[in-house]
Amino acid sequence: MLLQPTGMAFPTVILPGYLAGAAEYGALEQTLKAKGIVAFVVPIRWHDWLQTLGGRSVTPILRSLDATVKQVLQQYGATKVNLVGHSAGGWLSRIYLGEKPYCIHPGDTEDCVWNARSSVATLITLGTPHTSLERWTRKNLDFVNLSYPGAFYPEVRYVCVAGKAVYGDRFKTWLAYSSYKLTCGQGNCWGDGITPIAAAHLERAENLVLENARHSPKSGLWYGSPEMVERWVGYLK
Repeated sequence: MLLQPTGMAFPTVILPGYLAGAAEYGALEQTLKAKGIVAFVVPIRWHDWLQTLGGRSVTPILRSLDATVKQVLQQYGATKVNLVGHSAGGWLSRIYLGEKPYCIHPGDTEDCVWNARSSVATLITLGTPHTSLERWTRKNLDFVNLSYPGAFYPEVRYVCVAGKAVYGDRFKTWLAYSSYKLTCGQGNCWGDGITPIAAAHLERAENLVLENARHSPKSGLWYGSPEMVERWVGYLK
């Protein structure tokens, strides 16, 4: 079995955001690999998210994450991985760490628990809305925040990255304003164009703010752009 090389980062698994597929994170994966970090994107496609619409169970995505983590651990003989969760991928990763059965939807069973915290060294969330007032999302996020508030597990390093790129204005930046208000209740604030800074941070986590970082891989300068990766890659150890 291969052993984790001394001084090298644990392998990193990247979980895409809501309605995003692995292909959108290929450049981020390559950026990390160029820095000597073993990195893999969970191989989901955008339409894999369709079965989670309307606030339904995110178990199918979590099972894909679990399969990828187990494959990487076995392939590299590593004791742990680092997780990078973009957008919704961040709060899904918090469910993945936990020991409480995620059985809050019809059809969920007692095997909806992954208890993966012993296999995760660091969780980095990028533009993750850790809170929401949107009715379809609240059921899932309420489970996360009531079961695992803040940086819940002391053995896991939580790093929450927010972007400061767009100020919400009802008339000038309506999309950002509406998204921020639906997420944290206030539209007139700073964020990445989708997630306000206040919602992207967790209590007791290492909370970062990246100037000019936008939310999506499709929006130009975003969390996974090489110059932004420089700001958080040091936490992957």
